[in-house]
Amino acid sequence: MEIIPAILEEDFSEIEKKLKTYSNLSKTVHIDFIDGVFAENKTFLTPAPFLSFANIFNLEAHLMVSEPIKYLDPLAGVGFKRFLGHIEKMADQEEFVAKGQLLGEVGLALDIDTKVSSITVPFEDLDEILLMSIKAGASGREFDPRVVEKIEEISQKTFIPVAVDGGINSDTIRLVAAAGAEKFCVNSFLWLADPKVQYSNLLKALE
Repeated sequence: MEIIPAILEEDFSEIEKKLKTYSNLSKTVHIDFIDGVFAENKTFLTPAPFLSFANIFNLEAHLMVSEPIKYLDPLAGVGFKRFLGHIEKMADQEEFVAKGQLLGEVGLALDIDTKVSSITVPFEDLDEILLMSIKAGASGREFDPRVVEKIEEISQKTFIPVAVDGGINSDTIRLVAAAGAEKFCVNSFLWLADPKVQYSNLLKALE
């Protein structure tokens, strides 16, 4: 199981601050990209500044954008290794996955209201399936327990790792882990106190 710090920010200065904090916590970090079309919110979208962190972290991109395939080459060019694209505004899942496979690891992401049956590519073509446990587009929202049934559905069909994003804390992490999730993307909870202490609390919750 893996706890992955997530970053959702408009300003690269804030992203940089969090990356420096996370350098002693996790080898992987989860960067949220939101274009203002997929959701009303908008994050920092320029790839170039991430290059200086590519040798420190395994960078994964969570693409809450219209046509995530457009972001693959620019992000791979600055060192991103994993690409998680939302299917809700994706014209061709097969094309996105094939392109992502050429550049690193690839997964499909589902918002909380999107059914697992909406995935049209074979699960075996994916390195990961990311399930939102909140409405995508902002951090700090309340955990939606409907995700548990979706985790169980996927776990019954495939051994592909399931990641969960949204509303993760010391209680909800146990719930989704019991359902079969293996990766947990965490943002707001880490900053309720010292992020190192909070990260440790999550690890203890999984014991």
